[in-house]
Amino acid sequence: MTASTVINDVVIRSAGADDFEWVADLMVRALSPFYDGDHRAHARRIFDTHMEGGIDRVGHFSAGQYMFIAEQDGQPVGLIHVVEKKQETVKISPLIVSTDYRGKLGIGSMLLRHAEDFARDLGARQLYCTVASPNQKALGFFLRRGFRITGTAKDHYKQGIDEHMLYKQLVDEPGFDSPNVSVIPFDEEAHADGARDLILSQMSSVFRGVDDDWVDALYAGYKRKELGDVNAKFKIIFTAECGGEVVGIAGATPKKGQPIKLMPLVAKSEVAFEALVIDLQGLLMDYGHKLYVHLVPEPWQVACLQRHGWTLEGVFPGGYAPNSVVQQWGLNFNKEGATVRKMRIKRPYFDEIMSGRKTLEVRVGYDNIKRLKAGELLQLETGHTSGVVRIKSIRVYDNFADMLATEPWREIVPQVDNQTTALRLLREIYPAHRERLGIHVIEVEKQ
Repeated sequence: MTASTVINDVVIRSAGADDFEWVADLMVRALSPFYDGDHRAHARRIFDTHMEGGIDRVGHFSAGQYMFIAEQDGQPVGLIHVVEKKQETVKISPLIVSTDYRGKLGIGSMLLRHAEDFARDLGARQLYCTVASPNQKALGFFLRRGFRITGTAKDHYKQGIDEHMLYKQLVDEPGFDSPNVSVIPFDEEAHADGARDLILSQMSSVFRGVDDDWVDALYAGYKRKELGDVNAKFKIIFTAECGGEVVGIAGATPKKGQPIKLMPLVAKSEVAFEALVIDLQGLLMDYGHKLYVHLVPEPWQVACLQRHGWTLEGVFPGGYAPNSVVQQWGLNFNKEGATVRKMRIKRPYFDEIMSGRKTLEVRVGYDNIKRLKAGELLQLETGHTSGVVRIKSIRVYDNFADMLATEPWREIVPQVDNQTTALRLLREIYPAHRERLGIHVIEVEKQ
């Protein structure tokens, strides 16, 4: 069991025998507005389980239950109860801070951090919890700390009160920081054959009617894109490319009322799928108010969509083929206030920006990069981690050599030791035909 920790004179320790009355009273006061049931009996059960070494004698999936108390000046001020699951996940149930200490001293953050460390020590992949919909402060607390809403259950634990389900991934899945994937406009001459093979291999078995004629119609729609007429069902197509190979393809159809349907949305890998999901938001937001897609998703695709704010909107059993269950996922663009655009970035560069050592991010002139403007917020995405920066300024150069002759290379690639190495590294990432798109230097500041 994790040892006691001390942060800013707040001690976080394992619950002891003398804590029960305080725990029970706190749970009754905090949970009664949102949940039906006997909360004192609930407190008794989980407290006794903790005191017996965490062994749950009645739960089917519980491998252990543990309770920690936050204490200041010898007085308990908050608690967190965590449940180790046999599926290598950990549930928080509940996290409560005493009313007098909410919003003070960061008690809730300390308890959550303690629970995350505890979960990682157990080898857990994921931390999850539920929050009653009216409890907006608690919901905001978890969302600000990297949790994602995975769904909402109506009238779940109390009539009239919905329950949000949230989770936070504790480890990045393999591959998120490997090879460079570029999302670029479709080039029929260069991409048609690879895109066709990818579409047919991934869609024809679960979407009846996806065949060579369907792909031909997709390409024909792309040729109508200059018409800009939704009744002509024009297509906007983007390719995910890695080393000259087509590794993903997305076709977008703007509809009446300004939703945008993505079909196909296919990729050879998690990296390519994530690249499309992130970049398409910025590339397509000028064409409508939301994106939606029909998929028969793999678990990792569901996790990716949730991580980037998509929600499940519908389920169609047998809708496209007798033996497939198609899901509709949607993403509404933020049209109120400053729009936060997203940008993929490798973890070492992300860490340097968040530490303040790197203030300049360099990209070539893809369509989504050309849309960026000084003053905008930019959400940097690396695997399951993200951070928000503000764009201070953008400067454009013809090539990397001219750029490095003017810009401080240490602010671009702090990990190298000279300008020559910096130039070689940039040209390894962006070959000559990409460099000719123009070099955009994005100056950022952490928010």
